[in-house]
Amino acid sequence: MEYDITHEAGEQKDWNESFYFNFYDRGNDLTGFMRIGLVPNKKEKTVFCFLMLPDGSVAGIKETVEMTDNELSAKGLVLEKVATDKKWRMKFDGELVRTMKGEAAPVQASFDLTFDALNETFDYRSCVTGDKEKISQAVASDHVEQVGSINGTVKCGDREYTVKALGERDHSWGPRDWTAPRFWLWVACQFNENFAFNITKLEMDKGDVDGGFLYMDGQNIPIVKVDIAREFQADGSPMELYMAMYDSEGNVYGVKGVTKHAAMMKFEGEDKKHHAVVWETLAKFKFDDEVGYGIAEHLYRN
Repeated sequence: MEYDITHEAGEQKDWNESFYFNFYDRGNDLTGFMRIGLVPNKKEKTVFCFLMLPDGSVAGIKETVEMTDNELSAKGLVLEKVATDKKWRMKFDGELVRTMKGEAAPVQASFDLTFDALNETFDYRSCVTGDKEKISQAVASDHVEQVGSINGTVKCGDREYTVKALGERDHSWGPRDWTAPRFWLWVACQFNENFAFNITKLEMDKGDVDGGFLYMDGQNIPIVKVDIAREFQADGSPMELYMAMYDSEGNVYGVKGVTKHAAMMKFEGEDKKHHAVVWETLAKFKFDDEVGYGIAEHLYRN
């Protein structure tokens, strides 16, 4: 099946087609994550683009712009498919808002990065079906993931980085109500080019949905259940994360994650009564004797 296409929109007002990428460069201690969402029934594009920098500062934007075309470009961010299900290019040139110890200031930034796939695209329908799929329909139940290597350059202010990193891309489509879940945890962690995992823990009013995969020995192994425990900082940001992941064959894997960097975003609900807080964190993970890094995204509905 070809996944790298733009799908025909459904009738729901908040129907959304989302393309998301992230990376972590261990050598530079540099993290990036970016997303463009097409919301045709509202004639909107949503975009966010963030860099977590080695000095602890965060530079980013989160905006909504008018949708005048179906191109994956907005506010200086361009996502370009180079080879279907294998290679993408991510480019940015523009102004970000850089925050350090509560002080914010504009900064010029740019990047030119290439994503090369390391595994076969994983379709969440491999581990989420039936009633679980129905429960998740409010948050884009059609959902694929892929691990990749990311190479290129990043400039932010007067610093330039040569990037050699690992990361993940996420493509989802369907209705997207950021305030529908009570909570979600999404993790994409890479240990090396042959070993990575991804999980989603989704808590909805009608029930919970777990899913994801382990990428090991050249194979995607579906994850069907995830138990989690969390510890927090005084400001509510995630500090530590403990997970037990169960694969489709009954094997259990224990993982501990510790937050290194964090960025926070807010999403307002359609009813204006609820909003969601999203902590996008870079975490260091321990899996037996292996050490990996990746994004852990925590969403809480208020």
